[in-house]
Amino acid sequence: MNFITVASFIFFTVLVAVISYFLTRKEKLDTQEGYFLGGRSLGAWVIAGSLLLTNLSTEQLVGLNADGYQFNMSVMGWEVGSAIALVLVAFFLLPRYLKGGLTTIPDFLEERFDSGTKQIVTLLFLFGYVLNLLPPILYSGATALSSIFNVQEVFGVSYETSIWMMVWAIGIIGSIYAIFGGLKAVAVSDSINGIGLLFGGLLIPFLGLSVLGDGSPIAGFQSIVEKTPEKLNSVGTNSDPVPFSTMFTGMLLVNLFYWGTAQHIIQRALAAKNLKEGQKGLIITAIAKLLGPAFLILPGIIAFNIFGPGLEPMEAYPKLVNHVLPTPLVGFFAAVLFGAILSSFNSALNSSVTLFTLNIYKPYFRPDATDAQLVKNSKITGTFLAIFAMCVAPLIMFVPQGFFQYLQIVNGFYNVPILTIIIIGYATKKVPAIAAKISLVLFISVYAVTQLVWDTGVHFLHILAVLFVVCSGLMLLIGKLWPKDTEYNLEDKKVVDMTPWKLLYPMGFVAIVAMITVYVLFSNAGFANG
Repeated sequence: MNFITVASFIFFTVLVAVISYFLTRKEKLDTQEGYFLGGRSLGAWVIAGSLLLTNLSTEQLVGLNADGYQFNMSVMGWEVGSAIALVLVAFFLLPRYLKGGLTTIPDFLEERFDSGTKQIVTLLFLFGYVLNLLPPILYSGATALSSIFNVQEVFGVSYETSIWMMVWAIGIIGSIYAIFGGLKAVAVSDSINGIGLLFGGLLIPFLGLSVLGDGSPIAGFQSIVEKTPEKLNSVGTNSDPVPFSTMFTGMLLVNLFYWGTAQHIIQRALAAKNLKEGQKGLIITAIAKLLGPAFLILPGIIAFNIFGPGLEPMEAYPKLVNHVLPTPLVGFFAAVLFGAILSSFNSALNSSVTLFTLNIYKPYFRPDATDAQLVKNSKITGTFLAIFAMCVAPLIMFVPQGFFQYLQIVNGFYNVPILTIIIIGYATKKVPAIAAKISLVLFISVYAVTQLVWDTGVHFLHILAVLFVVCSGLMLLIGKLWPKDTEYNLEDKKVVDMTPWKLLYPMGFVAIVAMITVYVLFSNAGFANG
């Protein structure tokens, strides 16, 4: 373990913590809004920075680059395709969320349908976060950092012990931000780490292209265009991880759920000081996502051109980092990676605590609880969930190789089903609560059969799209035959200024045109034709 690497890692990590402390030390964390929504005081750039870093994790940095190494640019649908989803959220969902004064997404479902629908969705969210998000974040982060710092050799421990050590180190530090600092501390630290991640993330492909081009990044890119143009094709076929056809079906729905209804993501926009800042933050994020392939997929393609096809795909990105990054910067990059891991972990933890405290603990156990009591309980709950995740995460190493594929399948059990009832809920006024419940049960049941029992041979994103259409139609039919007695009207809770951003439509249009341009560039009409 190089001393300079360790020193630079500690310096940058401590620097982020100190800056975050001084920027948030005067925040009021004894109220619901102060603790869960940062006092509804977040500006556009903090929202954008926090959204971007919360979205990034070692699973993406290593996993998407592995796909780039093994396949091509088709997997950029997860990144570039997010732009249109973010624009739609800024246009349609966020104004309704802020007008209704939401703290959690299930709050709307109680107002629109009933408390039963709210609790079902709350449990689905908690299931996804506690079992399907927190432990994998800790495990993937631990494996990456353990390798960078060579923990096994330095401390003379087994691989299993090194994973346990790193899981608890990440978990404890992440918990401090989320449990004791509230959302504001999480968001501020995310923004600072985001700057480092943008610099470090873009530095890797720059240096990699320079190696390919004998000192010239442009020559390096030209080398890829000439030697492996097929790698630069974003239009995936059925044999690629993301067939291009899914961009018009399930991919859009999954991205719309992720950016518009996933609590640990949309909570940043819910904390906006006003609608203008929230919309601006979402559009900034949409444009920034177009840079994602540059450091999430291109390095994998660079690694293929430098090392050839003989590598294990998951080794491509770490091997490239060690090959091109100067030793003094390895510690900085490890700190940035550490920040990305922390961001994903503490964001999911903060949102899990928010959902449990406000949607389960308060209504069922302490309906008369004061804000101070709720915050105190949140810290206890957060500590318990963090310890649970830290105990479970290392056990992932003993699960068969198909575990991460299983995790992706599990996401479909709650993401698009929840999105379906939220969209119908906002788009209609008389669809009853029973329609939402039937939709959830039908969607989840049929999806389970197609993924776990009957192999249809159809891509899971297409299946999600078909079920979205079927369940939406079913809800509309039930609403037509057995409508609610009274119409639902969205009440303005007047929690923030609802003046929209005057540049929303032109900048949203720019983001979508830029997204289309990126797809054209990375296709047979662009670089992929050699």
